[in-house]
Amino acid sequence: MSEIKAFNKWSLQEVKVEDPGLVRYINLEPRIVPKTGGRNVGTRFHKSKNFIVERLINKVMIPGHKGKKHKISSSHTTGKGHKVYNIVENALKIIEQKTSKNPIAVLVKSIENAAPREEILTITYGGAKYPKAVECAPQRRVDIVLRLFVQGAYQKSFNSKKSISATLADEILAAHDISASSNAIQKKHELERQADSAR
Repeated sequence: MSEIKAFNKWSLQEVKVEDPGLVRYINLEPRIVPKTGGRNVGTRFHKSKNFIVERLINKVMIPGHKGKKHKISSSHTTGKGHKVYNIVENALKIIEQKTSKNPIAVLVKSIENAAPREEILTITYGGAKYPKAVECAPQRRVDIVLRLFVQGAYQKSFNSKKSISATLADEILAAHDISASSNAIQKKHELERQADSAR
């Protein structure tokens, strides 16, 4: 039986999730066309059953706003699945050209590097508000880092000659190299620094 490859290009047999906390939440079951059409919506924790690239595609389609600036994060959003599919596929091709590695393996390593381990909750006690450090749930860690990748990419492509595919590839590569130029890495360090001071 022939092997199923992601986008019919990249093998996932040697791609491994090294972070033990994220093993169950990063699905590496390959899809030629990563689009399930909401098949798992009715089940709890359904997102972790979707191929990780499909989750990235969904996040590119609905990136959420960053600091109420909808024009930067949401104006590119068309709701056209095929357009978003092409954006992510082109970003993976750029990663492959720059690194000569399997781009899905690079994406997985980037997620592991940039996923925040702690975050801040605000507790109201006797009319006063206090920050409290809490551990970040593993599925939320993946959700946050995918959102930060996409928002950082949209921010860099806004009013720029660079395409969204190029900036998304740059964002993933920066996170893979744990570079401060990555929006996700910056935010992770900021969150963990705040959590550290809130203990």
